Amino acid sequence: MSNVEKRLAEEKKHMESITAPEELEIRLRSALNTATPKRTKRIPQIWKIAAVLFIVLVISGNNYNAFAYYGKQLLGFDQLIHGTLKQLNDEGMGQSIEKKTKLEDGTDMMVNAIMSDANQLVVYYTLTNPNGIKDNTGAFFTPTRISGFLTNSNTVSGSTVINENQTEIKGMMTFDGVSPFSKELTLHFWQSLQNGHRKEGAISFSYNPNEALQTEIKQSIQKEFKFDKGTITFDSITATPTLTVINGTLHVEDLAKIGHGLGGMDVLGGIKLMANGTPIALIGSDIQLSHGTEFYNFSIRYDSLPKQLDSLDLVIKEFDGYQKLEEKLSLASVADEPFTLDGKELWVKSVSTTSQGVEIKIVTNEDVRPDGISIVTKSGTTPLKTTEHNQTKQADGRLMEELTLVFDTLTEPDYLLIEGMYYLKAYNEVIEIPIE
Repeated sequence: MSNVEKRLAEEKKHMESITAPEELEIRLRSALNTATPKRTKRIPQIWKIAAVLFIVLVISGNNYNAFAYYGKQLLGFDQLIHGTLKQLNDEGMGQSIEKKTKLEDGTDMMVNAIMSDANQLVVYYTLTNPNGIKDNTGAFFTPTRISGFLTNSNTVSGSTVINENQTEIKGMMTFDGVSPFSKELTLHFWQSLQNGHRKEGAISFSYNPNEALQTEIKQSIQKEFKFDKGTITFDSITATPTLTVINGTLHVEDLAKIGHGLGGMDVLGGIKLMANGTPIALIGSDIQLSHGTEFYNFSIRYDSLPKQLDSLDLVIKEFDGYQKLEEKLSLASVADEPFTLDGKELWVKSVSTTSQGVEIKIVTNEDVRPDGISIVTKSGTTPLKTTEHNQTKQADGRLMEELTLVFDTLTEPDYLLIEGMYYLKAYNEVIEIPIE
């Protein structure tokens, strides 16, 4: 068999496995049933296969997204849709649902449309009550998850907007991606009752996985980044039209002690994704305990990638660092001048004794967290009992971290002991992601 014939045979087999969307099949079947039968001419088998190949090439050239359109833009959600989602909506991408149910207080709840890809499911919904929606914050209706065949997707984020008459709420909620084998999805939600209690509700609707937007990049990374107190392993990247997700694992002794001060976001907020040398907007991240007590699975969510992609990098310019100190600070008097800890400043603002024990207030740079704190008294050494964190603004406009340290003793301390400190450290690490 020649290469051409082999290629044609493969494409014929592939074409036979493609299933048309139900609405298209119904229209075609209806047209065939009403058409007048005509005599057909016998066509050589090789030309039939060639015709199949032509159709496959046409469909492939359009990314098989021809059926992933509303047919028109989703209207009424302008205040909720921005950036990438707005662009996709302007292009008419998504799946119209228009499924309605009634809440306990008589409010009509409608799932208007969804937008789905491998990374996330976006649900657009409307709450309507001509008598007015009393809780105009939308808290009386709280979507919680999406279920379906091989699907149990949790909420990620959401937002709502209410009209001037407070009779209609438009909402948008994002969930984890759903299974491509699901043909029906169920939106679960909580609704508030008049007696102050809550009741769970649900609404099911048909889902066509063929209308999900196609994944643009899905590949392994398998690169490590070592910082002072742990290791990050970047496992994979999945880029879709709505979102870009980096998955990996974090190995750290104490997760609670790292991450403070990283751009005001979270532990992984200091990791930048650069496409063509330009940062991609950070959406958020999740961290979950994996096995044992030192391994965590994580995912970092960024905005979608540009269509023209020449380079892709993960940049860790600054991340959590640790410096061993073994500092012994005198508490004989509270001074206006700060102590200097490896180039970082720390002020002791007050030392007092309360019914809870000795209480010391200190102020540090926003990115500094003292570690291994204790006090020395005439009775010996007393470890830290509790810590309270507060931000404070200095006269020069700087944001500082105020720590209230409580020690379980009533004896006046002579010294404050600090074993080390966590701080924001410059690493300037670049991890190149190959573009396949």
